[in-house]
Amino acid sequence: MTGTHMGWKDNQRCVVPNRLGTFGGVFTPSILTILGVILFMRAGFVIGQAGIFQALLILLLAKSITALTSLSIAAVSTNTPVAGGGAYFLISRALGPEFGGAIGLALFCAQAISVPFYILGFTEALVRTFPETAGQFRTIALLTTAILFGIAYVGANWAIKAQYVIMTILGLSILVFMGGAAVHFQQDTFVRNWSSGYSGPAMSFWKVFAIYFPAATGIMAGVNLSGDLKNPGRSIPLGTLASVIVGFLIYGTQIIICGGAQSRDQLLGASFETLCSQALLGGGFLVVAGVFAATLSSAIGSFLGAPRVLQAVARDRLIPLIQPFCRGSVKGDEPHRALWLTMAISMAIILWAGEGSQGSAFNLLAAVVTMFFLYTYGMVNLAAFVESLAGNPSFRPRFKYYHWMPAMGGTVGCAATALLINAWAAVMAAAIVVLLYVLLRQRVLETRFGDARWGFIYSRLRNNLLRLAVMPMHPKNWRPIVLVLTGNPATRFTMVRYALWLGEERGLVRLARILVGNLSEIANHRQAAVDQLDRFLRKNDFNAFSTVVVSRSLDEGLSGLLQGHPIGPLQPNIVLMGWSSEAERCKSFVRHMNSVTILGMSLVVLKDQGLPAGKASRRIDIWWRGRKNGSLMVILSHLLTLNWEWSEAEIRIFRLIQDEAGIQPAKEALGRLVEAARVDAKVEVVVLETSFQEVLQRHSKDASVVLLGFNVPQENEARAFQQRYEQILSDLPTSLMVCSSGKDDFLA
Repeated sequence: MTGTHMGWKDNQRCVVPNRLGTFGGVFTPSILTILGVILFMRAGFVIGQAGIFQALLILLLAKSITALTSLSIAAVSTNTPVAGGGAYFLISRALGPEFGGAIGLALFCAQAISVPFYILGFTEALVRTFPETAGQFRTIALLTTAILFGIAYVGANWAIKAQYVIMTILGLSILVFMGGAAVHFQQDTFVRNWSSGYSGPAMSFWKVFAIYFPAATGIMAGVNLSGDLKNPGRSIPLGTLASVIVGFLIYGTQIIICGGAQSRDQLLGASFETLCSQALLGGGFLVVAGVFAATLSSAIGSFLGAPRVLQAVARDRLIPLIQPFCRGSVKGDEPHRALWLTMAISMAIILWAGEGSQGSAFNLLAAVVTMFFLYTYGMVNLAAFVESLAGNPSFRPRFKYYHWMPAMGGTVGCAATALLINAWAAVMAAAIVVLLYVLLRQRVLETRFGDARWGFIYSRLRNNLLRLAVMPMHPKNWRPIVLVLTGNPATRFTMVRYALWLGEERGLVRLARILVGNLSEIANHRQAAVDQLDRFLRKNDFNAFSTVVVSRSLDEGLSGLLQGHPIGPLQPNIVLMGWSSEAERCKSFVRHMNSVTILGMSLVVLKDQGLPAGKASRRIDIWWRGRKNGSLMVILSHLLTLNWEWSEAEIRIFRLIQDEAGIQPAKEALGRLVEAARVDAKVEVVVLETSFQEVLQRHSKDASVVLLGFNVPQENEARAFQQRYEQILSDLPTSLMVCSSGKDDFLA
């Protein structure tokens, strides 16, 4: 079940969703998060460390990443109906539930950590404004968390209304401090602050970037309210792009104006206080109110976003542990349970930060939030890139200003930036995401979203098949493509198991069944046979395909199956069938074998004597009677040993000669062939003193499997052929009779 903001039912309760518009539901929470604590409390520090020029580069790089991500968000969100979960929803519907679940949890953590990040910024601003409150740092932070929790608990509608008031205060604050900085602007100060002035090895371009980057992360605040929007497909692109542009203009203006209005020492040690003292018309109190408004609005945005992401992941039923968080309130579908968890995380981090009025905990949280958001943004870009490159006809975004190249650039940019900031932290964060992905991948997921991976794989498969079809085939590139004539697979388990041992690791295996009758009369039987084959494969965890053909006769069905079986380079080169001991079927049996060889395919006939017991001391015996069939037998033996059950098996190659004088020359000649074939096998030369049957049984009766070459007889020789091999194979273990088409070469 997938989460949705429209009428989702929880324990038969009809949920009434919120209906927010573009300005209130996307632009307002996004711009208030963008114009957050960094604007007041860290922008001056960044300018002082990096200088005006590098600060502008940092801003440009950060906003480039979010701008590219915004384009990707616009494309994906206008291509599919968007429900709750924001970026998680967009990623999961493009890359699948495993990627979506992993990134969804990472995004929840990023948003949840953002709450105490902004609250600590608010508390730091309060303490610096009123130094007498420094001893109550932790108490103020915890109390603020509780109040904001209460606002978020009431619901998104009330929180958005509160943010309108906050945005008004913030706008006035920006006007007075920007205006005051413009009045105090001096060209000499601007020139002195143009270049960087990093304070020792602890600071560098990328470390300052990590501190500054949260200023660009607010775009998710609006996206995460996707389940509360009236028209998410329209509101998300417009609101997100508008907030990125407005935020870029404000931050860029601040860097230029404040860089010329404050000295280096003021920027590094007292930038916020200087903003207050320089404010127009003595409006320092508005600057204080602005920083309070900015930090609190950003915290509210994260308080609204984090629980909704967790609720969306829970509703997709990907992880049983978080299933209780899928429940929403009757009015507004508010994620109250997830909200409680977010508050608990916030409280724990604030308690850990302690009396962190010096900002060290704040800077650390900034770096952590940066890393999580970089990976989330990277995945959003990857989702858009995969959707576009997959070539699905269903990818028709209404947002027309999109191309796959910016999405790819955004993906690479996010990954590269994470590594440049802190390679160790980037690798650890990636490892956490990969671990979550692997854990989700191992689950048997019934959830499917029609994601772009199918189209992506299909597109690559199509192109590769077309390329393979025109490439000349060489024996070096030979791979087993095995068509198995199973009949009822439950009665042919040994044959299917050997087919998979031969073809599963390096080729393809398809189980085929022929039903005799009229298609219009036995269509239901055909579907039942298809379901039976599919269940058989799933039950035994076999990596194979299946097909069922209905024909008026077995001969006609086999001919059609062999000729019409898949396209181009996927046509079978080996047909595996079971041995027939029934005298009345000997002619049809030989006729079927001739059909295979006429069509240029190799034939393997399996005489079923059961599967070998245990893994230890397995042995494969090959009876060499010439290079044509012998080459394929050696290759098939090697393919067997690629499976873990046969990895320690010994391969013996027997050659029969007429007298002892030829033992050494024959052994050396066959040894050279085996060495050239690069196969680990033991060569044995046997003098034929009695019948072949007696020699064969004396040497191979205790083998695990025996491979014999043979030539397909004519139909008039069918009975003699059947009787002869029935006698030869009677007391042997499971045997594979091999008739090669000659297209393989063990020396390639």
